Amino acid sequence: MLGRIGHALAPHSHDSADKTDAALETSSRGMRVLAISFAVLMATAAVQAAVVVASGSVALLGDTLHNLADALTAVPLAIAFSLGRRAANRRYTYGYGRAEDLAGIVIVALIAASAALAGYEAVRRLLEPQEIRNVGWVAVAALIGFAGNEWVARYRIKVGREIGSAALVADGLHARTDGFTSLAVLLGAGGAALGLRLADPVVGLLITVAICFVLRDAAREIYHRLMDAVDPALVDDAERILATVDGVRRVESVRLRWIGHALLAEVELLVDHDVSVVVAHRIAVEAEHRLIHDLPRLRAATVHTDPDGPDGADHHASLTPHRVSGRDPSRRG
Repeated sequence: MLGRIGHALAPHSHDSADKTDAALETSSRGMRVLAISFAVLMATAAVQAAVVVASGSVALLGDTLHNLADALTAVPLAIAFSLGRRAANRRYTYGYGRAEDLAGIVIVALIAASAALAGYEAVRRLLEPQEIRNVGWVAVAALIGFAGNEWVARYRIKVGREIGSAALVADGLHARTDGFTSLAVLLGAGGAALGLRLADPVVGLLITVAICFVLRDAAREIYHRLMDAVDPALVDDAERILATVDGVRRVESVRLRWIGHALLAEVELLVDHDVSVVVAHRIAVEAEHRLIHDLPRLRAATVHTDPDGPDGADHHASLTPHRVSGRDPSRRG
């Protein structure tokens, strides 16, 4: 109760300008992550390229090109974040947030290509073992590659989850696969130093399997977004929040969907059938207000109130033939 009173007295707003500012802030954070990670990966690739020239290591060359490709995945994401800043219009009535999901598809394709390339190189080296010069420098460059990619992966995944961007999380997972590739180079160099010429390709095959697991996770994340899937815990949280609103008799249904890195909600509530339209509207506004503040990353909610009673009344009889058959799993009644 004290928290609600304090919130009511504190200056705050929910107009469209404030919501747009929040969207721009999250997009700005995403753009900042992309710029910093791009710089880190380009610097990592530059250091590795210098060692490639000195060592002639084909494995390190592949890792260098891989890191360069990973840096370039920032391009589709940057385009997506830029598009996401555009205001909704009469054609794109929900805005351009879905561009992030399209960027996620590109990133998943790049992870798949990385797995295919790593597997190909591993098999080729099994058939054609190669000598490596300056093994120590190759090992150092591999460690630099792993450190750079792991730092970028953690940064992208952390911010991606904070702003709700599945594409940025997928890109972070992609950076992590490149770190695994760098470790393969390190282990291969260690094996070469011990005279085990097949160590590098064998480890490369194992890393290919690891990349495939990361590919599976990233593909699942993007698939869920494309299919409008949300964490069921979010639905539970929304229902608990709505149940605390004065005047709500029962939460009939809750639907959530991601648009880019923002959540939208559609809610049906049951209220006393004797209340006026004004009171029902007040309950709906308070429900949306509570959801926006208490449900993370929710940008807007459409709340519909239905009369509860009198007994035997069916207020949607004329709509029943037009509605899709099947029971809504979020309905309580």
